[in-house]
Amino acid sequence: RMSRHAKKLRDHDINPCLAETDATTKCMDENNYNKDMCTDYFLKYKNCRKFWHGIMMQRKRNGVKPEMPSAEERKKILESMG
Repeated sequence: RMSRHAKKLRDHDINPCLAETDATTKCMDENNYNKDMCTDYFLKYKNCRKFWHGIMMQRKRNGVKPEMPSAEERKKILESMG
């Protein structure tokens, strides 16, 4: 059984970088945990976290709740950016 924390991390509405997380894990599994082989995946994950953290802080400053946009909202934000 997954812990409450693990469930949260698997929730698209809470974790905006789920796809990047999974891709990184898959890369590590397939490359015998050689981090050097997965540099691009780590970078994409890091950029994803940085981007959504910035959005979250902006919403927090503006008093927008919830601070992390839902998966549906995030999709619209990304589409509006092209």
